Amino acid sequence: MSSRLFQGMIHQMRESIDRVTGVIDENGVIIACSELVKIGEMRQGVRDELAYTSDSVTLGGYTYRPIGSGSKWEYVIFVEGEDKLASKIATILSVTFSNIKNLYDEKYDKSSFIKNIILDNILPSDIYIKSKELHFSTEEVRVVFLIKFHSKGEMLPYDMVQNIFPDKNKDYVISVGEQDIVLVKEVKPNSPVKEIEKLAKSIADTLNTEFFSRVSIGIGKPVDNIKDLARSYKEAQVALEVGKVFDTEKNIISYENLGIGRLIYQLPTTLCEMFLQEVFKNGSLESLDRETLMTIQCFFENNLNVSETSRKLFVHRNTLVYRLEKIRKLTGLDLREFDHAITFKVALMVKRYLTTKPMKF
Repeated sequence: MSSRLFQGMIHQMRESIDRVTGVIDENGVIIACSELVKIGEMRQGVRDELAYTSDSVTLGGYTYRPIGSGSKWEYVIFVEGEDKLASKIATILSVTFSNIKNLYDEKYDKSSFIKNIILDNILPSDIYIKSKELHFSTEEVRVVFLIKFHSKGEMLPYDMVQNIFPDKNKDYVISVGEQDIVLVKEVKPNSPVKEIEKLAKSIADTLNTEFFSRVSIGIGKPVDNIKDLARSYKEAQVALEVGKVFDTEKNIISYENLGIGRLIYQLPTTLCEMFLQEVFKNGSLESLDRETLMTIQCFFENNLNVSETSRKLFVHRNTLVYRLEKIRKLTGLDLREFDHAITFKVALMVKRYLTTKPMKF
């Protein structure tokens, strides 16, 4: 918030308040005051006194009170005097300045601007107008990370992520839910997906080791125009949703690597049911036991290679061939044939999708 705005407000109140009033910034410096000669003075000890309380404190003939609420306040209001009237004036000014500061931030803060874009709360035609007002670069390459916290810690999720990315001019941390945080970060043009995923993994590891918080991170596709951030945010949301279904063991999911899971996730459940009925007649999928399903999974993971799969499963090659033949008799699909294997793989994914979704028409 501009010190000139604080100074303008204090100047307008000079005649109404017959006492010296002013504002101290986060460095303990007086940035606005009804006595102009005091601007620039240091009052570092005041912030130390206020570190353990959100109420007023008196010191050296003045009453001090934080502007704002909670543990994250940036400014302190001070009023001449240590009496009850000084305390009341400080309280009134603190509430007034806090409300005006919030309105000011909402109008001029870049993070609020980004939040309105990703949540589709601003018209496309207004995006460029607002960008010019904020001197915001519209054509940097940026990517949206949606960070979902799975546990509550002593610190708020927003504060944790903001501590990792303190540069508010390049990286924008936005709270979109109690446990959901969006990070809009600048990246180099043509950054490979692996490099972006490596960054996401670094974020997850830092949150886990330093803040003991377990998270999942969905990654949208990089965009080179600010108006496309909403699309990247939706992609990050889809990545997390699809990941919950098809990649439950992963905590970093990129939209670009969703593959066929993304397509299945968009299909109506009734169509999925019809597909399963056509592929697996007479409930043959349910007839496969856990050992058989694990064999199928391992066979897919080893690119339909019989020798490699048998080695990984610690079984004889003939044993594996016998199991594959048993699957063929039960389902009519020979997994050693590529087309049949693809059909079976998709069917398993569709089945998993249906277990997580209610029927929709």
